[in-house]
Amino acid sequence: MSSNPPSSWHTVAIDTTLKQLSSNKDTGLRAQQVSERLQQYGKNELEETAGRSPWSIFIDQFTNIMLLMLMAVAIISGFLDIKSNNFPKDAIAIFAIVILNGILGYLQESRAEKALAALKNLSSPLVRVVRDGTTSEIAAKEVVPGDIMLLEAGVKIAADARLIEASNLQVRESALTGEALAVTKEANLELAENASLGDRLNLIFQGTEVVQGRAKAIVTNTGMQTELGKIATMLASVETEPTPLQRRMSQLANVLVSGAMILVLIVVIGGMITFQNGSLGFDTSKFEELLEVSLSMAVAVVPEGLAAVVTVTLALGTKRMVKRQALIRKLPAVETLGSVTTICSDKTGTLTQNKMVVQRVHTGNSDVGIDGSGYNPIGIFTDRQKSAPIDNLEAYPELEALLIACAVCNDAFLQHQQQEWTILGDPTEGALLSFAAKAGIYKDMQSQLLPRTAEFPFSSERKRMSVICQLPGRSHNCGFPKPEGEEPNYLMLTKGSPELTLERCQGMIVGDRIQPITQEMRDRILAENNDMASSGLRVLGFAYKLWENLPPSGSEETSEQDMIWLGLVSMLDAPRPEVREAVVKCRDAGIRVVMITGDHQLTAKAIAQDLGIASVGDRVLTGQELEKLSQEELKHQVEHVSVYARVSPEHKLRIVQALQSWGKFVAMTGDGVNDAPALKQADIGIAMGITGTDVSKEASDMVLLDDNFATIVAAAEEGRVVYTNIRRFIKYILGSNIGEVLTIAAAPLMGLGGVPLTPLQILWMNLVTDGVPALALAVEPAEPNVMKKPPFSPRESIFARGLGSYMIRIGIIFAILTITMMSWAYGYTHAANYQGDREAWKTMVFTTLCLAQMGHAIACRSQTQLTIELNPFTNIFVWGAVIVTTFMQMLLIYVPPLRTFFGTHYLSLFELMVCFGFSALMFVWIEMEKLFIRFYKPSR
Repeated sequence: MSSNPPSSWHTVAIDTTLKQLSSNKDTGLRAQQVSERLQQYGKNELEETAGRSPWSIFIDQFTNIMLLMLMAVAIISGFLDIKSNNFPKDAIAIFAIVILNGILGYLQESRAEKALAALKNLSSPLVRVVRDGTTSEIAAKEVVPGDIMLLEAGVKIAADARLIEASNLQVRESALTGEALAVTKEANLELAENASLGDRLNLIFQGTEVVQGRAKAIVTNTGMQTELGKIATMLASVETEPTPLQRRMSQLANVLVSGAMILVLIVVIGGMITFQNGSLGFDTSKFEELLEVSLSMAVAVVPEGLAAVVTVTLALGTKRMVKRQALIRKLPAVETLGSVTTICSDKTGTLTQNKMVVQRVHTGNSDVGIDGSGYNPIGIFTDRQKSAPIDNLEAYPELEALLIACAVCNDAFLQHQQQEWTILGDPTEGALLSFAAKAGIYKDMQSQLLPRTAEFPFSSERKRMSVICQLPGRSHNCGFPKPEGEEPNYLMLTKGSPELTLERCQGMIVGDRIQPITQEMRDRILAENNDMASSGLRVLGFAYKLWENLPPSGSEETSEQDMIWLGLVSMLDAPRPEVREAVVKCRDAGIRVVMITGDHQLTAKAIAQDLGIASVGDRVLTGQELEKLSQEELKHQVEHVSVYARVSPEHKLRIVQALQSWGKFVAMTGDGVNDAPALKQADIGIAMGITGTDVSKEASDMVLLDDNFATIVAAAEEGRVVYTNIRRFIKYILGSNIGEVLTIAAAPLMGLGGVPLTPLQILWMNLVTDGVPALALAVEPAEPNVMKKPPFSPRESIFARGLGSYMIRIGIIFAILTITMMSWAYGYTHAANYQGDREAWKTMVFTTLCLAQMGHAIACRSQTQLTIELNPFTNIFVWGAVIVTTFMQMLLIYVPPLRTFFGTHYLSLFELMVCFGFSALMFVWIEMEKLFIRFYKPSR
């Protein structure tokens, strides 16, 4: 075996390939060669890189800076409690919250990467090979380069190979290349170096399937060196980037912890500074008291319930999306969808129906258009020359003959199952059956009238097929005009390449008569064929010949002469009807749609223009052209190109990366194995649920259950709603947290005795009085114009668009109201004539903060509309949350066991009304802000 075999096997002749791989096409490899090559190349398997272990994923959850700070607080708090002979309930509660947050994070991240495992399943378990002159079946993993494989219909190909012999071989490569139709393979070809993957007709690839014919091939690449292996390598090399929400939450954590540390230092150092006799000093006796204040501040600044609220909000978004046929596999993807700026969509099965549909027919006397969807035999025939529907097919006798030919010269079957029309057989032939059935001509009826007696099967050399049927009688030609003086008994119908079929015709049907075909007629037919092909249509030519006697078997070369031309039939993998509207919605929402396909350039261009993805004259970039571009050159092309054709998996990955280098937030849709690396690289990978391979689903963030491109628009809308609601409850939660921190910090600075809030009480506020209303805000319905705005920048700060200033402003108002009430309450409870518990002022502070949050929750449903202007029934959960949370707060004050556990104190009715009064001012303030924005800002 050559030590340096070529990598471009499609450029190499068969004999050279056999020589390079030291193999024999008749006897195959010897046992010793097989053993040596197994040692050299290893088994024919895809290698999986080791992912993170579940334990590693769990430990990583506790590296979050906020959780680290909470753990430090819990340890110090527990130490102080034990030192004071108190039960460390604060420490236990904090640790419980930390562990809960860790479990939530673990459940989100613990889904193992299964894409490579799914790739493995595409390999064939058994394969027939020739070794030592003997044919045997071996495990696919034992195949080595140089092995001679034997293939037949239904076989899944076990390794990449160069064809040696091929007889009517058709291979389905859609999972690998994205091309809808089975590819006809030919052994005796030597192709150009730059031939794209889909054009390498002398090669076959691992993971694809033989649908017709037989072949013998020599294995060229196994394992990770196959095209499937290259995809596995790309999948393993793609690094997962954090989502916008994850980045924003990380930024939020850093800001909060940094702010908390600064405040702790100010309180501890400021509280110990003393002035005695004009000199500066430190009073360390207050250290422990100040440390307790600092612990309370640290707990107050961390929104412990935020992670749970975000997770539940995303889960609720996921539930809503499932109802709209979008299955979210990775929870953060719910919010991420709202930031998408570009959707890169595969064509076959995503933008199109993955069903061939006849679009146009050209006969000697007419040019007809046909509409319809999928294989459903319902459609309208339109005379394109008259721009009028055809009501009576009898006025078009040449069209009727062509329709019979489509139904009879056909090996597929049209069937109606489970309220859906499907085909059994080749999609092209299925389209012809559906076309004929639209005119009421069905194969089963025609086959009884014209029973098939012989056939000339399709061959890649002739590029056509013929069937020979017995006529029902000498005087009955079934609509096919006969030449003068002939009395036929048999009818031969032929379909295939228009050029090769036409050159064997000597006449054509015009109306109900046969006319000699002139050169002018030939030129007109070929021009029409070129016009259809340039529109991305697949074109077939049809002809017939009448026989008195049955042509002999194997006489196709002589029998397929002097035929009568019937016409051209052109078809297309038609666009999904709902996609046009979805593309318009994307444009309105500021989302650009890009088509990336392995299919032909003309087909891609026609579909893109039909759907509004591209305009007439827009450039289509092919895989060959893309191959010559550097990544920097490609980066400058992606801004202007919306259609890519004949691309390989590497190209798809490069396109996504080039778009991302411009800061675009990219969603990639796809259903094939070839899409998996790009799906993983994209910010949002969207797989097809019905036609999608397991590989594409495992590499994706979202699966379209109905394979409907329009579902992406609905999912993007839900994503925007989720992000808006997340911002709404973040400003709600953090506004109060800032108020808590400032209130706690003010107590020692004002000289009040002790800390007004314990860590346990702060946890209660952050988890219950903040968390429950925040969950209710998470289901706030969408604004009417949510899909009329451009997407928010995925790189914008969590504090962008006024959220940061709102939190600080509201936090300060919270603090001013609570500190004012705290100052009054401290004086009131420490008055000489006060009869109640002198520590009740702390519970008044606690209650005021909790109740003020209820007013805040009601008011922050809208940033501009007053609460009285909002329909209370659009989100009844907010009102329910306010009532339930207020009731629970009362339980903490008036139920003795809860009062003891949470360290609260009994409040009189007057004291409780003071708390309600001060907290109501929070609601009043926010409503006044809305009025200020409404009336003052527009006048400036």
